[in-house]
Amino acid sequence: MKNFTRKIASLKITLVGMGLLVGGSVLSYGNPEGTSVWVLIIPMVILAINLTAAIATNSRINQQPGLLVFHVSLLSLLLLAALGRLTHIDAHLELVNGTEFHPDKLLDINAGPLHSGELDKVRFVQGPYTVQYEAGLKRGLTHSQVKVEVRPGQWEDRVVGDDRPLLIQDYRFYTTFNKGFAPILTWTPNQGQPVTGAVNMPSYPLFEYKQDNRWVPPNSTEEIKFWLQLKTGMDENKSWVLDGRTASGLLVVTTPEKRHELNIGESIKMQSGTLRYDALTTWMGYRLFYDPTIQWMFFVSILGVAGLSHYFWKKVNLVPWMNEKPDPLSPDSISSDQDQVSMNQKKILLHHWLLEKSIE
Repeated sequence: MKNFTRKIASLKITLVGMGLLVGGSVLSYGNPEGTSVWVLIIPMVILAINLTAAIATNSRINQQPGLLVFHVSLLSLLLLAALGRLTHIDAHLELVNGTEFHPDKLLDINAGPLHSGELDKVRFVQGPYTVQYEAGLKRGLTHSQVKVEVRPGQWEDRVVGDDRPLLIQDYRFYTTFNKGFAPILTWTPNQGQPVTGAVNMPSYPLFEYKQDNRWVPPNSTEEIKFWLQLKTGMDENKSWVLDGRTASGLLVVTTPEKRHELNIGESIKMQSGTLRYDALTTWMGYRLFYDPTIQWMFFVSILGVAGLSHYFWKKVNLVPWMNEKPDPLSPDSISSDQDQVSMNQKKILLHHWLLEKSIE
């Protein structure tokens, strides 16, 4: 059994595990669809078994407290990383100003097979936002205002940014470069109840030249094309602030019959109903991230660094300082001088003995 454990602890298995982990990292970079999480989990499990065997069989590790703590920390990090990949979730979403978050709005979802968080308990409502831009459209700070339900019926104002996430139930929501404008429209069919909703235009100012979209009203076969002509105060040559509350937009509506230009409050009559342009609002894009092992990995990393520091501290203290001249009056120096005198006396006696032998 011991020989088998030593074989598992072989450096060859370590190299194989590291190679598989590098390959899995390359395949899973950017969370592409269709890449299984097991391309990372399997190499991590191999390395964890290999490291466990090394800790158990290598006396240079398990008999030195500092090295033992360091290697146990490495093992814990491997296991936590594997658990994190199995339980994580990474996704994007777009929220229109005034609307509440719901899990059904998530896009590009990449979740581990064991994810079992409580997204249904996450409640917040999107508010207005501002984004600072420097000359040349260099994006600066984003301040996205949201209302979060901290207790049933009790809401709290918070501000979210790219480096200041909204943290709810261990879920982290980060703002992204993806944000834009959305006309609020009301569709009243010839027969039925009015329906009000928003049509998100492409990201602004990234696609400032292409603010268009298409929509087919409920219970209708007529496709409507939209083009939004915005006035936001954007100036590529100087600093400015993107704020949807100060922006305005003319909505160009193209139906199968005719092209229309609508200001806010105006409407057009179509064959199957009436379309009214109610207001202009904004939408914000978020990145959702969840990994319950992050905090544990931080503390384990600190423990590992402490163990390695302890090991090297003891190692350094065992090595005498070079070019150190002893104090001639110190006990160590006196003892050294006495040893040297005794050695010289032995050399003299040996010399005399050899001389007598040669005379005989």
